[in-house]
Amino acid sequence: MKKQSIKTNYLNTIDWRNNHLIDWKNAGTQYALDGTSQQLYRYHFAFDCDASITSQDGVYAFIYQKLGTKGLLLKNGEVLREINRSYYHSSTYEYPVAFFNYKGKTYLAHCPFEYCRLDFEEVETGEIPTNIPERQPSDIFHSRLEISPEHGFLVSKGWVWHPFDVIELFEIDKCFADPTLLDQGGIVPNVGNEMATASFIDDDHLLIGTSNEASSAEVGVEPIPEGHLGIWHIPTNTISKPVKINVPYGNFFAIDHQYCWDLYEYPKILSLETGKVVDSDSDIFSGKQCSSIIHHLDDLPQIAYNRETKQIAVTNKYIIEVLSW
Repeated sequence: MKKQSIKTNYLNTIDWRNNHLIDWKNAGTQYALDGTSQQLYRYHFAFDCDASITSQDGVYAFIYQKLGTKGLLLKNGEVLREINRSYYHSSTYEYPVAFFNYKGKTYLAHCPFEYCRLDFEEVETGEIPTNIPERQPSDIFHSRLEISPEHGFLVSKGWVWHPFDVIELFEIDKCFADPTLLDQGGIVPNVGNEMATASFIDDDHLLIGTSNEASSAEVGVEPIPEGHLGIWHIPTNTISKPVKINVPYGNFFAIDHQYCWDLYEYPKILSLETGKVVDSDSDIFSGKQCSSIIHHLDDLPQIAYNRETKQIAVTNKYIIEVLSW
């Protein structure tokens, strides 16, 4: 594992843009891996935020409060409009939001009307084509949204009461044709256990990890045991043989079919074949998030994953630690 430390004078948000790190809140300050930096845009935003995401083309960004109700949608570093979510338990779990591309346009997947209702908003115009009268969403707290590499699927890694972590998968093209598919629970893997984390390997495979809670499988469901990982083959709705993970873990970031990053307590690389740690850096504290519910975590560093280069960036006060493997 290789580590590069980038020192900054101030830091509020981090994300990857064109293989550089960027702090959108502070006038789009861009940090290169050689330690140099430059301010790309004019405005620093007087908004208390602690997270950001960036569109694939780098034109749009969204800065927001993970445990808040508000965010700012930016275009080339300037405010396009404000975005809001429901107040309901907003101070408990991570804000659900993700950019994706569809038929040449950039969309924002989020929950502008109800905590339990996903919608697709065209970023440039603000039009929400999924906002139709027939919508009747299921009772789920959507969170930790992630888009598949080819933008064919959306996964929500949220929770239901009482609380119980779940994942739901949505085929984006079909949801545009029939937005009520966003209300019907999506596609759910035949797991029978609490789903703590998930990450796309590609558009056909989703890495999943069960929590360490005891199984609550229904009759007729063969559960993945608690504390195990598996690879869900989406087209056939089948899951690979479960593998026991030999350390506490949190949010996965899939590298390929053999390895993934895990950032619980400190960065580590897990083998998907054995569940064992093959590399780590225990000198970097990367938080204890293992669910979308994070209100109880006092120290939660920002983490940004570069899907192209497989690099992880972790904030440490005014230092960004960049890890490669």
